[in-house]
Amino acid sequence: MSVWFITGSSRGFGLEITRAALVAGHQVVATARKAEAVREAFPDAGDALLAVPLDVTDPPGIQAAVDAAVERFGRIDVLVNNAGTGLLAAVEESDDTAVRAVFETNVFGPLAVQRAVLPVLRRQRSGHVINISSIVGFATAPGWGIYASTKFAVEGFTETLHTELAPLGIHVTLVEPGFFRTDFLDPASLNSDIDVIDDYAPTAGAMRDAVPGLNHAQPGDPVKAAHAIVEIAATPEPPLRLQLGTDTLQAFDTKLDTFRKEMDAWRHVALSTNHD
Repeated sequence: MSVWFITGSSRGFGLEITRAALVAGHQVVATARKAEAVREAFPDAGDALLAVPLDVTDPPGIQAAVDAAVERFGRIDVLVNNAGTGLLAAVEESDDTAVRAVFETNVFGPLAVQRAVLPVLRRQRSGHVINISSIVGFATAPGWGIYASTKFAVEGFTETLHTELAPLGIHVTLVEPGFFRTDFLDPASLNSDIDVIDDYAPTAGAMRDAVPGLNHAQPGDPVKAAHAIVEIAATPEPPLRLQLGTDTLQAFDTKLDTFRKEMDAWRHVALSTNHD
């Protein structure tokens, strides 16, 4: 039995990961801005569940939640940085306020949660950090540039964290889901209230127009994804990266092929830049 600490547990992936961890017999510290919503979702969880209010943009609140977790269960074994928000707009359409808000939640939020949890894992010399990235954390698309940039940041610091924590016995995994049938495309999670620039109608605008038809018709099953995440946390050597969904695999294969072709085409320029 492990102790899981999950952010954004009141809906979407966070809710399903909480459910899957409880079903697997683990103890769960499920955090959300409205902890009562978590309690209502799992009325029969009993002592295995500790629902704690948490806003990932509030460092003192994060530390209080971690302290409550350790006081209740004595340890933390798995951290899932899941809480996040989205922005659907062309890069130029994205104003400073909207960009900073997404970075506060998606980048500075998980960094702050890690800083609070990692001292616990380091003392234990064991544990697993699971950071939820995205299909666009590696292969982006029109309209997702700013959101993708936050996930690119998560990919960068998580990959580095993997090398820094491995000698301490702590695993690190990036989960890269494609489009799953959660409420991520709902207005509550995805900000698309921007000043539209007509020149981007065929690109970011087309994506924005397509989203209502995609919402709750995405190909991925969040219940299956949650069980996959719980299962890999139980393996002795979990992966650094875990892709979820056929759309993610297709997008990654396409980018890797394009990346290799372009790198090979311009390899002579790279080789020409060393000192003689």
